[in-house]
Amino acid sequence: MTYAERAKQIFQEEIVELQRLQESIDHSFDEVVEVLYACKGKVVIMGIGKTGIIGHKMAASFASTGTSSIFVNVAEAMHGDLGMLNAEDVVILVSNSGSTNEILNAIDPVHRIGCTIVALTGNLQSPLAQRSDYALSVHVDKEACPLGLAPTTSTTATLLMGDALLVCLMEKRKFQAEDFSVYHPGGALGRKLLGRVKNFMTPDVPRVQVDTAFRDLVCEMSDKHLGMTMVYEGDKCVGIITDGDVRRAIQRYEDVKITAQQIMTPSYKVITQDALLTDALAVMDTYNITTLAVTANEGSTEIIGIISIHHIIDFK
Repeated sequence: MTYAERAKQIFQEEIVELQRLQESIDHSFDEVVEVLYACKGKVVIMGIGKTGIIGHKMAASFASTGTSSIFVNVAEAMHGDLGMLNAEDVVILVSNSGSTNEILNAIDPVHRIGCTIVALTGNLQSPLAQRSDYALSVHVDKEACPLGLAPTTSTTATLLMGDALLVCLMEKRKFQAEDFSVYHPGGALGRKLLGRVKNFMTPDVPRVQVDTAFRDLVCEMSDKHLGMTMVYEGDKCVGIITDGDVRRAIQRYEDVKITAQQIMTPSYKVITQDALLTDALAVMDTYNITTLAVTANEGSTEIIGIISIHHIIDFK
């Protein structure tokens, strides 16, 4: 067996275990999501060793997606770092065995502070699960490690459970890309969303006249690759035509010998060139649209560019 073949085998072994874990998820998961969502303080992840590393990632991901979160090494917690906690916090204790001494020793002090405790453990009959307010299973029958000693599949399961909690919380909070930029200004997406519309718009505005024939306006839209065109009467912009308008026109009119004026929408949304991309995304989200006409400033009617969702986020 080659190493590549062995790697594929290891992948499959972990996938099988993760599928078993998936099938075991029940209403307890719903309860934990609600508890984390309602948390008025921080979500504090506590662990040690390999599971502590997973906990570190969980806390970082929560914090960057709208859930205030920190990681505290449980050993350090017992030597002063419990001072970071308050009664409004929810503490997630991570231990595959559920019987790690350092984790068990932290339960009573954390409860005395008044925190709610959620256990992430591979054993729901363990002391950790039994002494916590809520418990989620990350049980796997077999580690990928041939000796069954090194945490492999079990840490993958814990990581995946953390990701599942993260995504559910994002969806419950209606967390958007523009929110991500606030917590992640140093990342590529964050830097981009904090940029100005004028730096990302195209000045090549698709345009047709009100009497432009249907075939010609479709060609203009295709040439500019924006799925829309502005409609002008002389030098004045009087409307917009989108891909949706074109599809509806084909359904409505048997004879496509129609003009732009017959299918255009008179009203269209605009944004100024100095607006942030977060503002542009917010307008698009509010009106369920993918493009905005850009003006030089408030009150201006001259269209100087188009900003599209595709200019903001690279979907490739």
